[in-house]
Amino acid sequence: MNQILVTEKLYVTPELRRKKKLYKLQFFFCVFLACMLFSYYIYAEYDRAKSEEVSQEILMGMQERRAETEVANTKQNKVDTTVRRLDNILVVELDDDTEVDEIPGVVEQQPSTVEYETEAGIKYTVEAFVRVPRLGISYPVLSETSEELLKISVNKYWGPSAPNQVGNYCIVGHNYKNKKMFGRLSEIVSGDIIELEDVNKNVVKYSVYEKYVVEPTDTSCTSQLTNGRKEVTLITCTNYGTQRLVVKATEIK
Repeated sequence: MNQILVTEKLYVTPELRRKKKLYKLQFFFCVFLACMLFSYYIYAEYDRAKSEEVSQEILMGMQERRAETEVANTKQNKVDTTVRRLDNILVVELDDDTEVDEIPGVVEQQPSTVEYETEAGIKYTVEAFVRVPRLGISYPVLSETSEELLKISVNKYWGPSAPNQVGNYCIVGHNYKNKKMFGRLSEIVSGDIIELEDVNKNVVKYSVYEKYVVEPTDTSCTSQLTNGRKEVTLITCTNYGTQRLVVKATEIK
């Protein structure tokens, strides 16, 4: 029986060559796209880490500023006195440079926000500090909300003119996979403590009583009808950004 030897060249038609080129192009395109996506992921993580550094710089800077203010106030409040004897009478003299700020009936108005300038020369207005001790969440609350500010720290979204006042103080923040910002907020449970501190170091503790998910268009969680109570609402994204996770807490008295 005769055998017919057929070489490979007989099967390499122009159509097959075209398909091979197309497959190669598709392969290289997929590799390029994967590299681009990987590079974007690396850059996004780097950008988030840099933003986290800014928020922590603000946090540390505000703490240092407070410490310096406390030292300055302590020095100012110390009354320099001189003790001398005059004809066997003990006389205490006040230093002429001593400032006396205590004026009856006058109460110094405390600021509700503080402006902080980072090492990069960018200024941010801080209204409060929010902490969830069990989850390790600790961030300055910037007084306004925008896409750029949300990259830096958590933002005030709605509520009273100052924190820890009667009403519903609403704070929004990103839900990052690296657990930064409100990335661990989904782990919160009823009874957890949320601490809200204003710029004058007044701290109020709140107890979590509810956690639920809503659509982005549902803003009922920002209602200021609290029956005279002080409340805090934390809001972040969930389900790949398609919905919002809401955490409600009320003041511990």
